[in-house]
Amino acid sequence: MTDLIIFDSDGVLVDSENIALAVLARTASEEGAAIGVNEAIRSFRGLKMADCVREIERRLGRGVRETFVADVRRATALAFDAELKPVEGIHAALAKITVPVCVASNGPMSKLTHTLGLTKLLDRFEGRIFSAYEVGSWKPDPGLFLHAAQALGVHPSRCVVVEDSLSGIHAAKAAGMRVLGFTGGDPGVELELRAICEDLFHRMSDLPALLQDHIE
Repeated sequence: MTDLIIFDSDGVLVDSENIALAVLARTASEEGAAIGVNEAIRSFRGLKMADCVREIERRLGRGVRETFVADVRRATALAFDAELKPVEGIHAALAKITVPVCVASNGPMSKLTHTLGLTKLLDRFEGRIFSAYEVGSWKPDPGLFLHAAQALGVHPSRCVVVEDSLSGIHAAKAAGMRVLGFTGGDPGVELELRAICEDLFHRMSDLPALLQDHIE
């Protein structure tokens, strides 16, 4: 039985990853580390900011400017205001899901409330949003997922995680939770996730039926 569905946010609820990684690539290039958008998507998708910065600094052979992260956050927020949309089909999928849901993301709480608010998803998750920055544990460590389950009084074995990144899938498995890998219809993502996740789906419209199989 399943008593809780744990959603990642970026790329699962909100179509934010390409926007955010384009900003990161542009800011890194301005700093002197020439990184294209496609490379940023391949290298940084699902990682926490500190790990992204560490790789950029490795390529630079020096530290980034003191305001680098703040500059990335500010530019990303502006880009979200202009471009962000919910993942296609997520509102309809959530309307059909009867099991309790929550969000567990590597992003800071300010980003989560901003993006979920812009996409009219905040009301569905308010009070059940868990940020790695507040828990002090980032995927692929299982601590964030375990904290969410404990906070909501659900045993890990009765949780299903919906994820779109390797780090998130590794975290869910380490937490002892079942995981559904969302590809968004991207063949590259499917190839990446297929190596570690048997249960993949490509459209959010398919999620309620998949969850029903787990619930039953």
